[in-house]
Amino acid sequence: MDMHTVVDGKGAKRGLERVVVGDGRASGVTASDVLAVARAGARVELSGEAVAALTAARGIVDALAAKPDPVYGVSTGFGALATRHIGQELRTQLQRNIVRSHAAGMGPRVEREVVRALMFLRLKTVCSGHTGVRPEVAQTMADVLNAGITPVVHEYGSLGCSGDLAPLSHCALTLMGEGEAEGPDGTVRPAGELLAAHGIQPVELREKEGLALLNGTDGMLGMLLMALADLDTLYKSADVTAALSLEALLGTDRVLAPELHAIRPHPGQAASAANMLAVLKGSGLTGHHQGDAPRVQDAYSVRCAPQVAGAGRDTIAHARLVAERELASAVDNPVVLPDGRVESNGNFHGAPVAYVLDFLAIAAADLASIAERRTDRLLDKNRSHGLPPFLADDAGVDSGLMIAQYTQAALVSEMKRLAVPASADSIPSSAMQEDHVSMGWSAARKLRTAVDNLTRVVAIELYAATRAIELREGLTPAPASQAVIDAIRAAGVEGPGPDRFLAPDLAAADAFVRDGRLLAAVETVTGPLQ
Repeated sequence: MDMHTVVDGKGAKRGLERVVVGDGRASGVTASDVLAVARAGARVELSGEAVAALTAARGIVDALAAKPDPVYGVSTGFGALATRHIGQELRTQLQRNIVRSHAAGMGPRVEREVVRALMFLRLKTVCSGHTGVRPEVAQTMADVLNAGITPVVHEYGSLGCSGDLAPLSHCALTLMGEGEAEGPDGTVRPAGELLAAHGIQPVELREKEGLALLNGTDGMLGMLLMALADLDTLYKSADVTAALSLEALLGTDRVLAPELHAIRPHPGQAASAANMLAVLKGSGLTGHHQGDAPRVQDAYSVRCAPQVAGAGRDTIAHARLVAERELASAVDNPVVLPDGRVESNGNFHGAPVAYVLDFLAIAAADLASIAERRTDRLLDKNRSHGLPPFLADDAGVDSGLMIAQYTQAALVSEMKRLAVPASADSIPSSAMQEDHVSMGWSAARKLRTAVDNLTRVVAIELYAATRAIELREGLTPAPASQAVIDAIRAAGVEGPGPDRFLAPDLAAADAFVRDGRLLAAVETVTGPLQ
């Protein structure tokens, strides 16, 4: 990969000139490359090694296509229709037909970054030399990405086995100059018109190429990689807001001591505790247990914050391991092997990716749940240790943040529903030939919603905790906490005062978390968090 490295708050690289695919190996692409293409619009180029690998694999497919013996995907039908041998005169039509018939998605369009990740990951596998696709087809895929043309891909259509068939088919349809796509200006037009406007010649698919463009886990993998990047930021952000809530509640930071976490050596837990401790360094609020409400221990939502967030961090680490393995894979059926064989296989099944997508949704829901409990504690005068009801200016006349917590609770409740695993389901298709499927695409789609909701939940805790700290008159917050308060106020999120229209404040807090400004503010004092 040939690129400069500048990473933004969404995990995307900025200022990139190109991403080069690659060295003839599927493992030549990194998660950062995917984010660069999907989110930052990095240009894609094929290396000489990739072109050589494509040419060699295509020679094997052409040789098999010339023989009378049927070879799946080369000279047969597909799925439950694989028993029919297709003559040479019908093979171009066969490849064109599989793309047209499989482009059967329905529902709203999926996001541009998802489609770009999907296309780039398919190109990565095509360039591995295991698919038998011609170099000119791979080049057309790169040209479409570089032109900013985004095929219209729909929400519904993938069962996660054989890969993300319908979404990938809509992308392949664009390569053929058919269907609809979005241009770089955001306007949806016929794909043929967009290709012509950018000087791109539509491809005419040959033996195996239609199938090779459709048969992969690229959609679910792309969404997994983007979720991992977002969750890295969110879990650090949640450590910050947990620390702010602990401070606002006059809690003790003694439970964050490294020696306590060393005797239960989960790495995520230790990292989360270390982050909270770094944020709270120098605080004048921690440990002020009030005389009229003595506390031996803080509530679980405060005291056990590192244990819950840490478990999520370890889940992320496992999911990243799976993603790296999948990223190093060449997923197709059949595949071209180095010894010249073309073999059918089941590597397209999305179970490994689907499981971790669901696991991440569970972890995100639990992190949101504990954050909401801390927020509720800040607002309850019976449990907030001296804060006004709902952090209101004049309780009774003012409602304060009462309904902000309602919104947070609604988000958490939805996240609990989204935590129900999609991968526990399977529904047979293709006349029972594909009788067990992964539902990985569905797992990925609901995880994207869960990650969005988690951002909002963390933002509401941030909004409440900063307000509560400012209401602790006469006590000095930690320097890192003060840096957050100063930055969020400078961003237009107002502090304590009479009731006002809250939705704009909450939206601004959401943006503050989402684009990485919360972490940037903290790290000016703490240095990089773990």
